[in-house]
Amino acid sequence: MDRFVLTDAQWAKMEPLCLGKPGDPGRSGKLFVEAALWIARTGSPWRDLPRAFGNWITAYTRFRDWAKAGVWKRMFDAVSDEPDMEYVMVCRSFDLI
Repeated sequence: MDRFVLTDAQWAKMEPLCLGKPGDPGRSGKLFVEAALWIARTGSPWRDLPRAFGNWITAYTRFRDWAKAGVWKRMFDAVSDEPDMEYVMVCRSFDLI
C-alpha cells in the first residue's frame, strides 16, 4: 500500500503508546495501526483487509487485544488535539467494536 493516513508527526505521538517490544514491528508497527484505520475508514469486515497489511486474523487479534488494553483510547487522546473529524469517526468506530 502506498497511501496511508498517519503523518510522521501523528505516528511519533502514537508509537510510544503501542503494545509490544520496540523491535517487534508486527506487534507495534505503523503498518498495523494503518490496517486498523483502513478497517475503520472503509467499514469493511476484517476478512477483506488487503494482503499488504498482513494476515487479517493476526491484525484482528491484535486490534482486539489493544482495545481490551485501552491502547486505542490512549492513541486517540494523544492525537485529539488535532481538529480532524476523521479521528472522531475512527474513535467512534473503535467504541462500537
